[in-house]
Amino acid sequence: QVQLVESGGGLVQPGGSLRLSCAASGTIFNFNPMGWYRQAPGGKQRELVARITGYGSTNYADSVKGRFTISRHNANNTVYLQMNSLKPEDTAVYHCRLTQYGVDYWGQGTQVTVSS
Repeated sequence: QVQLVESGGGLVQPGGSLRLSCAASGTIFNFNPMGWYRQAPGGKQRELVARITGYGSTNYADSVKGRFTISRHNANNTVYLQMNSLKPEDTAVYHCRLTQYGVDYWGQGTQVTVSS
């Protein structure tokens, strides 16, 4: 079994920064792809923010390119999301995902609110 725990969310003003962390524990084999997704309020669908392969290749949603950076530390099974120049439309619950042997595992999420 795999558990994911996100942290680092909070309230920030427009233009500010936050760094999210997601720590994975349990039976984990290295080099699994991991990613960050978000679900905005109002019943919107969960959408991809950024993902990273086990070897460090990344891709981003167009809406966050140039502002967000995903990274990972394989030795401690942690993935990070550095978010800069935050906008009100970035307000959402951010979830971490890990895929192992075709099975997706999700964290409970961390709330990010961008507001003045």
